[in-house]
Amino acid sequence: MKKICLFFLLTTTSLFSQNSAETCGILNKINALIQSEHIRPKPVDDSLSVFVFDNLINELDPSRNIFFKSEYDELSNKYRLNLDDLILSNNCDFLADITSKYKTGLMRTKEVLEKIQAAPMDYNKKDTIRFYKKSFPFYLKKEDIEKVWSKKIRYQILDEIVDTSDNLDSIKANLPSIEAKSKKLILSNEICRISTLLETKTNQEENLYNYFCTYFDPHTAYFSDDSKSSFVASLSKEHLSLGMTVNLNEKNEIIVEEVDPNGPAYQTGLIKKGDQIVSISNQKETLKVSCASLESISTMILSESNKSITLTLKRNSGKNFEVFIEKQVMKDEDNSVYSFIIGKDSKIGYIKIPSFYADLDGKSRKGCADDVAREVIKLERDNIKGLVIDLINNGGGSMEEAIKMAGMFIDYGPISIVIDNKKEKSVINDPYRGLIYKGPIVILVNSNTASASEFFSSIMQDYNRALLIGSNTLGKATMQTILPLDENKNTDFLKITINKFYRVTGKSHQYVGVTPDVVLPEFYEDVYQKESDFPTAIKNDSIAPLKYRPYLKRNLIDKLSKDSATRLADNYYFNDIKKINQKIDQIVNTPKAEVPMTLDAVFKQKKIVNSLWKEINSFNEDNNPLDVYNSTVNQFLLGVYPNEKTINQYQIDSLKTNPYLNEAVNVINDFNAMK
Repeated sequence: MKKICLFFLLTTTSLFSQNSAETCGILNKINALIQSEHIRPKPVDDSLSVFVFDNLINELDPSRNIFFKSEYDELSNKYRLNLDDLILSNNCDFLADITSKYKTGLMRTKEVLEKIQAAPMDYNKKDTIRFYKKSFPFYLKKEDIEKVWSKKIRYQILDEIVDTSDNLDSIKANLPSIEAKSKKLILSNEICRISTLLETKTNQEENLYNYFCTYFDPHTAYFSDDSKSSFVASLSKEHLSLGMTVNLNEKNEIIVEEVDPNGPAYQTGLIKKGDQIVSISNQKETLKVSCASLESISTMILSESNKSITLTLKRNSGKNFEVFIEKQVMKDEDNSVYSFIIGKDSKIGYIKIPSFYADLDGKSRKGCADDVAREVIKLERDNIKGLVIDLINNGGGSMEEAIKMAGMFIDYGPISIVIDNKKEKSVINDPYRGLIYKGPIVILVNSNTASASEFFSSIMQDYNRALLIGSNTLGKATMQTILPLDENKNTDFLKITINKFYRVTGKSHQYVGVTPDVVLPEFYEDVYQKESDFPTAIKNDSIAPLKYRPYLKRNLIDKLSKDSATRLADNYYFNDIKKINQKIDQIVNTPKAEVPMTLDAVFKQKKIVNSLWKEINSFNEDNNPLDVYNSTVNQFLLGVYPNEKTINQYQIDSLKTNPYLNEAVNVINDFNAMK
């Protein structure tokens, strides 16, 4: 999370109805596949109806300022308990009805905003505002529409005004000109967003299909051909790319952060670091950045179907200019395994695994497990005395790769138990006899360590093959596969949960996550969404354990864990993280008191939030700096591929003061000293 924004939400998702029979046809195909293949099928009944209806409405109107209460009540009475019956009877006209009322709400909202834009804003009214973490519990009354939107816009303008300076006296001295500029910006962007929603022709039935799917569990999802292609591409370390990275600046503008010299953006000769992206076009549709959702912008940039796009850019407040770019298949550096060595005397290997990407064609040997094996071999040539495997923020990927990688570090034996939708049990055994590496291992995990990376970590923990350091993981122990809805068409697909995994101990990390041997705090740990936060997540249970032979005795791991916990008990870095997390919790999770709608109050509130972000961003990771350097083989490869030196140096610099890695090194040194 880069920024906490305290504001009323206006969702930028629209829902357009297509043929009712076709929509229902897809929903019923989804249901048929779920009922036959899902690990935990449920009946299509009133419970599903309520779930789908509530989520659809929340998606369209989370701030309750588009639909009138009378409109919501009418829709609720007609559909909230009846969507199941309508879908099963192939009558999906409800989508057109909801869409029609939504468009009506958007059009009148645009009229109200234009009226507010034309009139002066009264900032002397005595009023307050309250912020809600979740959807508002109330709906807009017909007579309150102008009042509600005036209040929302007034706060947004005040929020924009206080962003212009850290000096309140300076803001007040120049208030008329600052207010005029802020008001114009806020209202033009709001009106533009509404216009974009009304004009967009994009098919959004996927919202309906996906809420139907997630009623069964959070990871079952509908894929169009395009979304399926993008998802599959995300499991690979090579995919179509523009060859550049972007970021949001303080003004929420999208700025070019880096341009890869090997990529198509660089090859145009027109794009430079720091350029602002004004709009994006795929030749069919153009999105203006200032008034389109980040989700839609991201989709247009990343979609595999958009093989060429046109960017409208601006440099140093100059004139806009257009650049046409055709994507190329490129290596994703952020999704590729890499390694370093820590320390000159007691050399310890470090391998970062950002995801369990897969060798999709089965021939190129570009899968995660093979890449890890290559890095281990490189490190072994330098005689490392231990290995740190970094799975922080590894969201998972291919289970096959995770199974292969577990087999590389476990000598032999069962590694997991799988239960399918028929309640049949099967055992996954180590696919390889022997080990690629025999020395001590520490694995780093956190709240975003999920799925395949949890699977691998839990195996290593149960076999006492590695000591885990970090925060409790996400809690996903299910496997999905992608199936076509129609064998004769390649247009609609279902990613469906078909298996649940259990550890060799008989326990499962589903819903509860994997608990590290040494538990350390991390920033935002009370903010990150865990599996248990999803209302339809499959619950935890356990089965009978298997017989297996651990690599080491558990008392050795326990001794190392206890010594680590003692060493870190008074560690200022981790204790300060706990204090900062309490402040973050106060801002994000704690119910807020009403805030006066005055310049002074909004400035004070913004100052508190900015102070927290400044504290986080300037947080000193000053522990004993680690000596991080490339293996002998990788030093040679950098000489052959000098373009990779920049990212290589960035990776080294980020690891030198990493306190989690620092403690992992301490644990391995302790282990070696005990031998």
